[in-house]
Amino acid sequence: MRYIHERAEWPNFQWNIERLAGLLATVRHKQGLLLGRMSTLGFSIQAEAGLEILTEDVVKSSAIEGEKLDSTLVRSSLARRLGIDIGGITPMNRHIEGIVEMMLDATQRYAGPLTKERLVGWHAALFPTGFSGFRKITVGAWRTAESGAMQVISGAFGREKVHFEAPDAVRLDKEMNAFLKWFDAKLDLDPVLKAGIAHLWFVTLHPFEDGNGRIARAIADCALARADNSSQRFYSMSARIEQERNAYYAILETTQKGGVDITNWLEWFLECLERAIDGADEILASVLRKAQVWNKANQYSLNDRQRIVLNFLLNEFKGKLTSSKYAKLAKCSQDTALRDIRELMNYGLLFQSESGGRSTSYELR
Repeated sequence: MRYIHERAEWPNFQWNIERLAGLLATVRHKQGLLLGRMSTLGFSIQAEAGLEILTEDVVKSSAIEGEKLDSTLVRSSLARRLGIDIGGITPMNRHIEGIVEMMLDATQRYAGPLTKERLVGWHAALFPTGFSGFRKITVGAWRTAESGAMQVISGAFGREKVHFEAPDAVRLDKEMNAFLKWFDAKLDLDPVLKAGIAHLWFVTLHPFEDGNGRIARAIADCALARADNSSQRFYSMSARIEQERNAYYAILETTQKGGVDITNWLEWFLECLERAIDGADEILASVLRKAQVWNKANQYSLNDRQRIVLNFLLNEFKGKLTSSKYAKLAKCSQDTALRDIRELMNYGLLFQSESGGRSTSYELR
């Protein structure tokens, strides 16, 4: 016997609630404080904060699997689906659209039942071409015996580490039916603990050929939305897990090779969640800064070029702004760029950097 799913007691998980009670109370308290704090802010700020968090969630959840997504495309896709105007037109990406579709379905429809049809729909959205990289996979269905043993690995190609092996495919119908029935059952169980258990349970089963990690985190986000009783997300568990990726895989591996007492896993999950909630302050500070900039900017008749550049400066722009960069972003001449920049400086939105260099540069106030 090597893994937790091979034990006779599986999947009757146990945990020491006395060890978890204080940590759980702290997490629930911080969740309440964050939601209360956000409720005092205007709708537009709440929407912008939710957009930033969801963007980070989608990008970081894929990063855990070694996939790098363009955050600008992710943000644009989310904004379009949420009806938030962020200015500019960004080209659509079929793969990103599918990931965004899954995440929004998990969080916006958090109260809806989690069914096999819903999960295979998520899977089909993740792999719209039927390929994972260059490999043809079974899409929209549980993995089959023909796909071979399902190993959970991490690390770069050629340096992969096997953390555990999932149950055989022949067990999946019965195992997933039990999981889905449990997930939607009315239990005397705190929904935050339920999120942690659901994450572990689904990852253990690994029912699909690929995409299991992202779907597991989407399921946990669905459970956390139920815990908050809100579709708006103001903290990102995936972003925190990505920062602590080594610890994440280490605790998963230890848990898989242990018994059905999952206290250690739940303790790590709660601690990680607490850090994710604490990290929301950084996102909120960024959103409030954007709101302050636009409140000031909207006092003046800015042209479309100036609004486009301000959007870049507040979001994806790296480094210092120069007139040549402005001209490239706004698709205008250098003379027009300088004229626009001088106006923004007169309005108190930009200032000239003190640092020297070959080109004069500018920064947001």
